[in-house]
Amino acid sequence: MGSHEVIKNYESLSTLTAQMREAAEQGEWDHLIDLEQQCSRYVAAMKRADAAATLDEPARQRKAQIIKKILEHDADIRSRTVAWMGQLQRIMQSNRQEQKLQRVYGG
Repeated sequence: MGSHEVIKNYESLSTLTAQMREAAEQGEWDHLIDLEQQCSRYVAAMKRADAAATLDEPARQRKAQIIKKILEHDADIRSRTVAWMGQLQRIMQSNRQEQKLQRVYGG
């Protein structure tokens, strides 16, 4: 695989992680999970091709720029999912407390 194809793959991965970030921003958690699964498969396929490729300096620099963008997407996704998980945990805790009260007071 040539450097052009490697860079193209990383650009596609960046587009996919941008879609994941957008899904997280919109609270579309099921869509985010689907995209994450696609991303995992894509990364697995890219690893084999990337390991065999030799990149010149401009291609290495471009690859580093794209990876930086992907990591920015990932950090944003993580911050949003952590916040969502915190909300979910509070909701579940509230539901457990409500169930306990209903058992105690026969509601």
